[in-house]
Amino acid sequence: MNQQLIDISRNVLQNCLGLKAGETFLIVTDDVKKDLAEAVYEAGKSLGAETMLAVMQERERSGQEPPAPLAAAMVASQVVLCITEHSLTHTQARKAAAAAGARLATMPGITEDMFLEGAIAADYSQVKFLTEKVTGILTRGKQVRIDKGGYTLTFSIEGRDGVPSTGVYLNPGESGNLPSGEGYIAPVEGSAAGQILIDGSLANYGKLSSPLLLTIEQGRIVTAEGEAADWLLGKLGDGDGRQLGEFGIGTNDKARITGVVLEDEKVYGTIHVAFGSNNTFGGTVSAGVHIDGVVTKADVHIDQLKIMDRGNLLA
Repeated sequence: MNQQLIDISRNVLQNCLGLKAGETFLIVTDDVKKDLAEAVYEAGKSLGAETMLAVMQERERSGQEPPAPLAAAMVASQVVLCITEHSLTHTQARKAAAAAGARLATMPGITEDMFLEGAIAADYSQVKFLTEKVTGILTRGKQVRIDKGGYTLTFSIEGRDGVPSTGVYLNPGESGNLPSGEGYIAPVEGSAAGQILIDGSLANYGKLSSPLLLTIEQGRIVTAEGEAADWLLGKLGDGDGRQLGEFGIGTNDKARITGVVLEDEKVYGTIHVAFGSNNTFGGTVSAGVHIDGVVTKADVHIDQLKIMDRGNLLA
């Protein structure tokens, strides 16, 4: 087993989750990511935690719930780390575990390269500061306008609270991604209208070699053109999966666009939109699917304030 992976895992567990000797620590993984999870298991044991490793079959898509017994184990644990191919971030299982007081991080699609390089190596005190600043702007905002490549998308965030994913989850009930660095929010359902050009990557698809243009009416994708259009619509289905569910801003200056959205959506100066479920962070959509798309070098206005100019954060 790679000792460097174990050493990095130990640092992550201590600095980002505050894992202590004697705490119950559950690692949730699947067949695809089991090797990485085993390194974290060794790290947890070395810190004296009551460490458990639970392996499930790979989920079919991001946002799909884990098996009920595993969800119950998440609720019963003090610290939970989900190392899986598809994301458990926007699931009721994650929400219930956090509500029960677990400190919880999700690492969907994490690779060995991402453990050893990139976003995981960020100064998380700085990431936390910027993330909380961006999140405050989102919480106070009412209307968002995104301009990119001659296309404009607008939507309401009025009455919704921004969510900070700082990468530091030291208090009971705190949860988010690792590696991390984003502030995000659930747009008001049905309010989005216009078009958006996604040119970075798509969750569970990878990097885009050419842009994907989405047309949205009354909060819902009505047409998709370009690379990955058929793939995306097939994954989202014909129901609520096509609803705009999330808007986020990346805040991690060490993150890279690698084709794995876990890291891609954290890249400083990028934005992302996601379609499908958002009922776990303030919205009302429960679609059983959640797919993010990353956008580079966009202009973003929140109300009358321009907070991003071609990917440069101004606020």
